[in-house]
Amino acid sequence: MAQELKSINLVAPAFKGINTEDSPLAQDPSFAEIADNAVIDKRGRIAARKGHSVLTTDKTALGSGTIRAIKEFDRSVGSNVILSAGNNKIFTGTTTLTDATPGGYTITADNWKIVNFNDKAYLFQASHAPLVYDGTSVVRLDSVAGAAGVVQGNEVLSAFGRLWVTGVSSNPSVIYWSDLLIGHDYSGGTSGSIDISKVWPDGYDEIVALAAHNGLLIIFGKHSIVTYSGAEAPATMALADTVAGVGCVNRDTVQYTGTDVLFLAHTGLKSFGRTVQEKSLPISSLSGNITKDIISALQSENTFFRSVYSPEESFYLLTFVGQNITYCFDVRGTLENGSYRVTRWLSTGFSSYAREENGDLLIGTSNGISQYTGYKDNGATYRFKYYSPSLTFGDASRIKILKKLKPTLVGANNAAVFIKWAYDFKSNYATSEFTVGDQITGFYGVSEYTTVEFTGGALTNQRSLNATGYGTSIVVGLEADIKGSQLSLQEINVMALIGKLL
Repeated sequence: MAQELKSINLVAPAFKGINTEDSPLAQDPSFAEIADNAVIDKRGRIAARKGHSVLTTDKTALGSGTIRAIKEFDRSVGSNVILSAGNNKIFTGTTTLTDATPGGYTITADNWKIVNFNDKAYLFQASHAPLVYDGTSVVRLDSVAGAAGVVQGNEVLSAFGRLWVTGVSSNPSVIYWSDLLIGHDYSGGTSGSIDISKVWPDGYDEIVALAAHNGLLIIFGKHSIVTYSGAEAPATMALADTVAGVGCVNRDTVQYTGTDVLFLAHTGLKSFGRTVQEKSLPISSLSGNITKDIISALQSENTFFRSVYSPEESFYLLTFVGQNITYCFDVRGTLENGSYRVTRWLSTGFSSYAREENGDLLIGTSNGISQYTGYKDNGATYRFKYYSPSLTFGDASRIKILKKLKPTLVGANNAAVFIKWAYDFKSNYATSEFTVGDQITGFYGVSEYTTVEFTGGALTNQRSLNATGYGTSIVVGLEADIKGSQLSLQEINVMALIGKLL
């Protein structure tokens, strides 16, 4: 009797992103075991991320260092200026990094927090005298005329018409605020401070980060969260709420999305709004499908955390700089378990981010400042990877003899594509390779549709590849070298003969 031929059509594979939490045999095939250098595109397909184009042509001042902080200084008059930090220096500019470090000022680390406030940019980091940039020069904040009570904090927030500073090593539960619209005065006018050491819901804690949302001053501790209302008049602001059991691991993981505040806790990526609703020990996490991966990365990170939210790209990027790993969370919506869809970027060398006023995403690297654009990394190719969960065709007890793999790609001009498959959780993948040619897209009035294919954008490329081997479960993968063209994976049709019971 002829063997039964079955097909699994992986339509929009990895639509739900990576899942390393559930059993690979029980997973929805819409998840991915691996999705590297990938994003979820606007049509819900796994696609290659964009690359970065280096804007800096003169990085002499940076030397062998790396850009660790970037901020666009928003000026009320004249063009905006890009401030950055690296190699224990402060820079202005993008194409040429101009050293703007104050004379005689010694910098020993590049973990700056930079904020805009009242037509100036303020720079704070632990154990360093704060700096201020007025569009002309960077100077010590305590050297400004009228400066008083300036503190050396690690965190600064611009909100409610003031600067809020915390992270002072000798007073880890104290927040200082400046006089109204005066970022250099912390002892006169309506300036002041508050010690929240008696307010922490779980006893002792330390302030890690500050945020402002929906009229609330949000204070993130390591293990808890405290909020105050009425911060427009801080002398009379009142305790609004506390959340025990969840805090923030690092100030640079906090990002505003317009409707919420995202931050990294010890158990994964969290939403402030959802955390307050669930109160103590919230069980849901926006990174619930990769919880163990996040916890492992947290335990191993000893350098920097960096993050950015891009409404244009619809993602939140979280980078563990010391491990050169970036997780890309698609923020268009959550899955059934409340998690964001997530993909992973490896070995990018990205070390800082800033979203410009015009929506461009700037990236700091050892080459200076780049822009997130195009499909090459500073002129070089990079590898896109997708691997499915284990496919059993509904019966894990029967042998499967893989016959054909039929991938459908969108775009991928000039890409070298590798289709891979393996059986029964083995790592020795068989490979079939093909190259997508230089596809020409025809547009009305530009290329005649009688000469080339008449399309409205990227072309679709379909292949049918023979496969070999057998086993009870199958993992299918696709890798591609991105060489300047976008690539989206529309579907993979997996065809196998179903054999006897083991």
